[in-house]
Parts: sequence; C-alpha cells; structure tokens
Amino acid sequence: MQKLAAIVGPTAAGKTRIAIEVAKRINARIISCDSMQVYRGMDIGTAKAGLQERELIPHYMVDIVEANEEFSVADYQNQVKSIIERLNKENTIPLLVGGTGLYYQAVVDNYHFFPLQSRNEVREKWKDIVNNNGLQFAYEALGRIDPDYAEKISPQDEKRIIRAMEVYELTGKPFSQQQSRDSGTYNLAVAGLYLDREVLYQRINSRVDEMICQGLIDEVIALKKKPGELSSTARHALGYKQVLNYLDGVIDREDMIAEIKQETRRYAKRQYTWFKRDERIRWFNVMEYSEEELGQNICSYIEGQFNTL
Repeated sequence: MQKLAAIVGPTAAGKTRIAIEVAKRINARIISCDSMQVYRGMDIGTAKAGLQERELIPHYMVDIVEANEEFSVADYQNQVKSIIERLNKENTIPLLVGGTGLYYQAVVDNYHFFPLQSRNEVREKWKDIVNNNGLQFAYEALGRIDPDYAEKISPQDEKRIIRAMEVYELTGKPFSQQQSRDSGTYNLAVAGLYLDREVLYQRINSRVDEMICQGLIDEVIALKKKPGELSSTARHALGYKQVLNYLDGVIDREDMIAEIKQETRRYAKRQYTWFKRDERIRWFNVMEYSEEELGQNICSYIEGQFNTL
C-alpha cells in the first residue's frame, strides 16, 4: 500500500513552516493541499511558501494554472494521485499540506467522481436567483436540501453553490450523494495542528495586516491587468474578493481589511469543523511545543504510523 502523510489544520496555524521541518527529517516532498495556491500570481493572499523554501523542499501543486483558468477538485485529485504514486516509487514520502478540506478528502479517501448532468438553463436560472436575491439566499436553499455539502463549502463559493443546486434539480439527489469513496487507499498518517481560538484569531488578524503590508492590493491589481477575466474560483478567493470590491469602490479600505479578517476567522472555524470529523487525525496543540519539539513529535508520529500499519 502506498504511503501518504499529511499535515492539516486551519489557516494561520503554522502548517507551512512545520511541514518544511518535517519534510527535511523524513525525506518527504510537499504537496500543497490548498485550492488557491494552484494559481500563478496569487502568492501573498494564499500565504504560499517562498521560493527559497520551495528550493529547499520541492513543492507540488503550486503555480500550475493561470488565475483565469478553472481548476476543479477532480483535476486536483487526478494530478495528486500521480504524484503520490511517483514519489512512493522513488522511496520518498508524499506530504500533503494545507487546509482545503474537500481537496484533502478527495485524495485521502480516493473519491470517485461520477459524471454529472449539466443544463445551461438551470445554471442560468440559479445565477439569476443569486443576482436577484443574493448568494446567501442560494446558500440557505442548498443547506435545506444538502446540509452535508453546504457545511463543506464556503457560503461565498458561488460556483459550487450554483453547481450543487443545478445537480439537485437535474437528478433529484443531493450533491453529497453523487460520489463514492475508498478510505483504505493509502497507508495514511495525518497530523492536525490546532490552537486555542483566541490565539488563532490573533494570528489571523496579524497575518491579514501583514499581507496588506506585503502588497496584497498591488498583487490583485496585477492580476486584474492580465489578459482574460479571473476564474470564478480565483475571483471569490478569500482576501482577493474583498480587495476586488475595494478596487471597484464597493467598500472602503478599512472595511475591506475588517471583512478579510472576519471571513478568515469564519473560514478557520469551518476548517476545524471539517477536519475534526476525521478520526484518523492525530492533533497537536501548537502552543504546547517549541517549533523543534513539534517537528520531532510529528515526525515520530508519522514514522510510527508507517511502521505499525
């Protein structure tokens, strides 16, 4: 059975830094598990590992498509499965690192995505509903017919909300029931990072301030200048959506920053909810260890899992 290690948890928990230390110790290569880090030019707002860090430890699934291209969870899963297979053949441990729950689950449980019906008039109908009644109205409708899937995605994810409603209308079945899974695909070892809520929220607020100082607004301006319209996923990415609204004059700078912080805190809460359901994850409280101790403990856990399974 192929080996697969992972480090997961909410945004701002310190996954990237710890993952690099762990990868150095156990001869691993990092596979980003972040739905936004696949896009070129979206660096600051997605907290990508720097070039120096990526030279130290090779990173996969980073900067693989342009921001005006659509990229699905099925696309992600397909590429990652090939990477995992190749690394195992090279006797190198694939280390999945990130906080996008759906992408993580699609890989570790080997989702089988069934071809789903699509009909343009149904999709356009729901786009009109969103335009006339607001995205929250459509999200609440999704929550009534498919609460499991609604809990998994962001209330701001217009693309997935509309697609789920379209599939339900065409098939009569919730989107969450349209796929099967195989949780025994990999010899799996998953470490989860967590912090007390107050500490995490303080980190999130500080990180957003740092991103603004690093040039997040200029990054979004540069993306807007590139040929082609931003993909739906990129346009609604956390932080980028708020900056775009600021640049379009919808909100002022102060409200933009406050909204990014608020939405990031809400996102972190959803990430915790998602990952806490997975009983295979061994959780580590970041504040109970020095960085070196945390890295050592995670390495010992991963190696122990691989030796016993």
